[in-house]
Amino acid sequence: MTSLGEEIYLLRPKKGVDEVEVYDVISYRLLRCLTVPNIRGFSDMTSCKHFRCLYISDHIVECIHRLDLQGNSTQRPVNDIPVGLSVNADHNLIVTCRRVRKIKEFSPRGDLLRDVTLPDDVINPWHAIQLTNGQFIVCHGEHGAPMNRVCKVSEDGGRWTARFKHWSVQ
Repeated sequence: MTSLGEEIYLLRPKKGVDEVEVYDVISYRLLRCLTVPNIRGFSDMTSCKHFRCLYISDHIVECIHRLDLQGNSTQRPVNDIPVGLSVNADHNLIVTCRRVRKIKEFSPRGDLLRDVTLPDDVINPWHAIQLTNGQFIVCHGEHGAPMNRVCKVSEDGGRWTARFKHWSVQ
C-alpha cells in the first residue's frame, strides 16, 4: 500500500490478475482499479510524488513495474530479486535486494545508477531508505533470529555510522 496526492493505492492479488485498487484518501471509496500487466509476484510498492507514478517489485520476474496514474505500465529489469522499494530525495528508486545483500539505485528512466554492497553483518535486508545526506537506514534480519535490527549505513556501504537498538519480533 502507498499513497499519492488524495489517493491510496493498494495492490491486491486476485485470481488470474493483479490489480492496484485506488481509493479516495478521505472517504476510502474505491475509485478505480489499475491492471498491472505481466506481474507474477510482488513484494513491495511505493510512489513517487514528483513523477506521479507507482513502483511495484516483482520477485519472480526480478523486475520493477512502473505504473503511471492512468494505468500505463513499463517493466524494468533488476537482475536480482527485489524486495523493498523507496524513493530518495533525487526521485531515484531505491531497491533492496535481499539475497545478494545490495541496495540498487535506479534513475526514473530505469537506468542503474549504482549498487551498494551492504556490510557482512547485514543479513537478509528487507527495506532501505536513503537520507538526504546519502546514508541509508536499513531494516534487516529474520523472524526469531538474534539479529533483527535497523542500522544506518554509509553512502558507499563500506562502514557503519550508527547502530540502533535490536528489536524482537514476538
